[in-house]
Formats: sequence, C-alpha cells, structure tokens
Amino acid sequence: MGFKIENNEIYFTRQSEMVRLSVCGKNCIRFQASPNCSIEEQNWTLIPQKADAKARIEDNRAILETGDMRAEIHNNGKVVYYYRGRKIIEEKPELTFGAQIRNYRNIAGNLWKARVTFLPNENERFYGLGHEATDCFDLKGSVIDLRHVNTKCAIPFVYSSLGYGFLWNMPSTGRCELANNRTRWTSDCTKQIDYVVIGGTPREVSSALADLTGHAPVMPHWATGFWQSRLRYETQDEVLSVARRYKELGIPLSVIVIDYFHWTEQGDYKFDPKYWPNPKAMADELHEMGIKLMVSMWPTINEKSENYREMLDNNMLIRTVNGTNKLFDFYGPQALIDPTNQEARKFIWNKLKTNYIDNGVDALWFDEAEPEIHPEHFDNLIMSAGRGDEVGLIYPYYYSRLAHDGMKESGRDDIVTLARCAYTGAQKFGTLVWSGDILSTFESLKAQVKSGLNMAMCGIPWWTTDIGGFYGGDTTSEYFRELIVRWFQYGVFCPVTRLHGSREGHDRTRDIIEPTGGGNELWSFGGEVFEILTGLVELRERLRPYVEKHMKIASENGAPVMRPMFFDYPDDEECYKTGEQYMFGDDILFAPIVNQGQTEKEVYLPEGDWIFARDKRPFEGGRKYSVKAAIDEIIVFVRKGAPVLEIFGDIM
Repeated sequence: MGFKIENNEIYFTRQSEMVRLSVCGKNCIRFQASPNCSIEEQNWTLIPQKADAKARIEDNRAILETGDMRAEIHNNGKVVYYYRGRKIIEEKPELTFGAQIRNYRNIAGNLWKARVTFLPNENERFYGLGHEATDCFDLKGSVIDLRHVNTKCAIPFVYSSLGYGFLWNMPSTGRCELANNRTRWTSDCTKQIDYVVIGGTPREVSSALADLTGHAPVMPHWATGFWQSRLRYETQDEVLSVARRYKELGIPLSVIVIDYFHWTEQGDYKFDPKYWPNPKAMADELHEMGIKLMVSMWPTINEKSENYREMLDNNMLIRTVNGTNKLFDFYGPQALIDPTNQEARKFIWNKLKTNYIDNGVDALWFDEAEPEIHPEHFDNLIMSAGRGDEVGLIYPYYYSRLAHDGMKESGRDDIVTLARCAYTGAQKFGTLVWSGDILSTFESLKAQVKSGLNMAMCGIPWWTTDIGGFYGGDTTSEYFRELIVRWFQYGVFCPVTRLHGSREGHDRTRDIIEPTGGGNELWSFGGEVFEILTGLVELRERLRPYVEKHMKIASENGAPVMRPMFFDYPDDEECYKTGEQYMFGDDILFAPIVNQGQTEKEVYLPEGDWIFARDKRPFEGGRKYSVKAAIDEIIVFVRKGAPVLEIFGDIM
C-alpha cells in the first residue's frame, strides 16, 4: 500500500485496488479506481484537457491541486475535494473504523458492480441528470435510475448549489441516490470507477463541461423557426397540401416532419413508392417555399427487411446473451441496429443517404434512440462496445454520430438530428433531444418545464418537447385547447419550437398498420386558438435573431439558451427554488402558465431593473410579484436596457 506520483498524477495502491487522481481541465479533477489493480484508458466520450497540476505527498495523504480545486487522498483510500478552500465532497466509508471506501462486487472476469458513497452536505441542492417527468427541479432527495427509456434520458451529471459539477464518466446502467443521509453513485457493470469533479459557478462549470465533452455546433438558421409535425402525414400529397396551406396563409414555417411508417418495412430505410412516388419533387417544392424536410428513422429491423440478413451476418445488430435478438415487438418481432459498430454506422448511413438525403431530405429524426427494449434487461445485450449494462447509456451517442459523420462526409455542416435520447457528448453531433412520448395534460406540461431546466445543466443545449404533449389530446375539448395555447407559449421560449403529437380522432388517407392521429396543424384547434397560435409563431419569428445569438454563445462556451435562474444568479438562494420560471438567454425572464384555468402567477425577479414586456412597466428586482396573464397573454420580463424588448407587442 502506498502513494506514487508520476507526471503530477497521484497513484494509490492497496490490496485489491488501484486509484489514480489526475487533472483533466482547469478546476477539473478526475478520479479513477479499479479492483483489477490497473487503470484502463477508457475515456468513453470524455475529452481530457491540459491544465496546470501540482501533486505532492504530505504525511499520510497525497494532494493534487489545479486552479482553485484540491483533492486529498488519505492512506485509508478516502478522497476529499475542496474548492477555493471549502470542502465540497467527501467520501463516506460504509463500515466502522473508516473501512470499505468504495464497494466492488465481481460479475464476471474483470467486470464489477461498483459504487462510491459521499457524505451529505447541509442545504445542498442538485440539478441535472438529464430529463425525466418527475416534476422535480431540485433533485435533492431523489433516487434516479441511470438508464434510458421513453421519456427518460439519463445524463450522469449533476450541478451542486455548493459550486461544483460532478460527471459520472461511465456509460453503464446504474443508480444515483441524492439522499439526505448520503450521495451514492452505483454502476451495474464496469471495469473501474471513473468520475470528474468540476469546481465553479454554473456558467464556469458549463463551459468546462463543454470543453470536456464537446461543444455543440451553431444551430443553423432554418432550425430556429417553427416546426410542424404530427402523427402522421401518410402521403406525399398530404405533406405538400399542409405546406401549401401554411404558405397561402402567410404563416412562416421552417420545418415539416414525416413520421414513421412512411417506409416499406422496418429496417428498409426508404419511402414506400406507392404513397411517396417522387420524394425529390416533394422536397424541391418544399424548398421553394423555404421549408426544410425532416424524416423519421427507427433502429428497429425485422426479417422481412431487405437489409436484415446482411446486417445479421455481419454483426451489425445487437446480440443477446440468452434468447432471441428480437428485443422489441412492434407489429412483429424487431431486432435493433448496433450503432456502436463502425461498420454498421457506415452501412446504415449509405442507405439513409441514397434513399433520403439524395432525394432532398434535409435532416433525420432518430426515434427509439434509447434504444427501447422489452424487457429492459441491459445485461442480456451484447454490443460492439461491450455488454449492455456496461455501455448501454452510450447507445444514443453513437446513434447520433451515425448521422453526423455521414452528413459531414457528404459536405453538410447544417446538421440537426432530432433524437429521443442522448448521452454526454452527443451535443457535438448536432443532437436536438426531445422529451419523448409524454401525456397531453397540464401536469405533464408542468413537469416538462422542470425537466428542460435540468437537461440544460447537462451540457446538451438543444432540447424541445412535443408542444401539446404526445398522446391523449382531444382537439375538440376546451381542456386541450387551453393546454395547446399554454404549451405553445412555452414552446416559443424553448430552444426549438416544435408542434407534434398524436391527437384523438384520425385523418386517415390510406390503409396503414399503425393508427394515425387527427389534425395537429395551427388551424386544427378552432378559430380562436388559431389566432393566438399564429401570433405566437410571429413572435418566435421576431425572436429568431435573439435565439441565434444565444445559440452561438451556447456553441462557444456551453451556456444553454434556456437555463435555470441560478445560472445567471448563483448567489441568490431564491433562484435555486424557482423551477417554473427561467432565463431565456441573457436578457429574457419567462414564466410559463402551467396549470389549467390559471390566469395569475407569482414571479420572482432577481436583483436588478426589469421591464414587463407587455406594457413596458418598470419593476424592481429582489422580490416577488403576482402577475396576471389571460389565455392570450404571456409573462415576460426583460432586463432594463436590453434591445430585445422592442420585439414584444400586443400579442402578449
């Protein structure tokens, strides 16, 4: 047992464990520990950065310093972290006499179930861990499964109100407990424990996280406007008729989306020529109207697909330890592609390019990106990158990379891939994450606001929801008509404004095995709602220069466009409690209405001078106000002196 220093990295060995402490960026200290008694170079999606480091041994401990961060490892193996001289994290032994620092249980060979436990900190709050519709803003007291499922995207990163970020650098399934008696991170299957502690304010940590995992590109202009989508446009003529009507009405439309079952068979990756006879001509007409075309792609494939046998024989599909490779039953048993296999990515991209991109499709929608499997036995999966429970969270990262690398090779830079899930680092591939198949209720809307703010702290700045929710919406009901207005108001102040959902009723135009929802265009909800939504689209159009300015900032330094109040006011305790209002860029404070029948809301204004955008009244910060908002009104405050105030008009 003992310490060793090499290249300002600390190594600690004892019976059945080796530990390495290293610097991977300014104010960023990385911890790695393995019961295999050797440290493997498994960066996964991490991009270690060079930074000054000083390591030394003092008495019964070794100390590593970088910037304002310091880590101390004691001779019993316990590690303590300090930021600017203040203790922020301390490991908690699980047994008496300070024993059992970190816990390992062998699964097979060099694979282990592992966990690390930390002491709780008084009055600490946590944010991040991706999105999940739990209606929790502050995650302290929560237990979060580290696994992806529909409506849940697990990004293993949290920001603490004590002024640090914690990145669990392992793509394994597991568990995060932010309990009152401890904080504990558990991996279901790993070769080693690997995490990074990042000291700083929310803005500083977000910048460091972007450096460590990749910067998002600048969102292209076409993606910042209004997106029209529904379940589902069934024919080429239907898509064009909707686009033409928007054009005739003078309503600006940036993107129209073709959902699933436009294909011949799951896994064929091409339009059914019977109903889409000339996709190139369709795309050309849309482009003439200034509209981009996005098309859905699923990772499912079955034996009827023309691509199945070749992909199966060349190990391009997820395999299993036990039983069939048919992991998802959706109108027949379906296997799933394995995007962690480089050859599979190339093969699939060639199909997507030939059948979609070469026919004028501008962007792809990667649905089922978790991937969705039933039952959720990740330990039964074998991917090119490893066992499912060891690497399962990384699946959507390589799924998005599939499109990004292919687009780049084709000379495209305006890459936006809509995905139902993501993993740390996927932002650098132009991944726009949406929150999945959520319910069409006010409770769902309320939860989405908080989910979006937690996602914003995870280093992935492009995020959106199905405006109106995905399922359960009756477009003839007063309830849903109120909901669609309030959700659309929220959608205007999201990174992407995208209308989508499966509405009750149907507009069936052809025989199709999967039911089709009813109309979901602006005119589908009645005349009064149509007028309100049209005004909101016009507002978003006026906001686009502001949105694009902040998308550029997000690309440069990781600051998300939509972010919690504490991001800009880290010293204001009240801002850590306000999960139903947020900053939209540097100058706009938006407070969405999220309850049925609500026409008044309490809003907290932080220190400073604010202008109420609706009537240009000045408000003093540092206190709460009760603000009224009828169904056709929104609650927006603008920082005094900000030019963006000029774009707001009577539609508020």
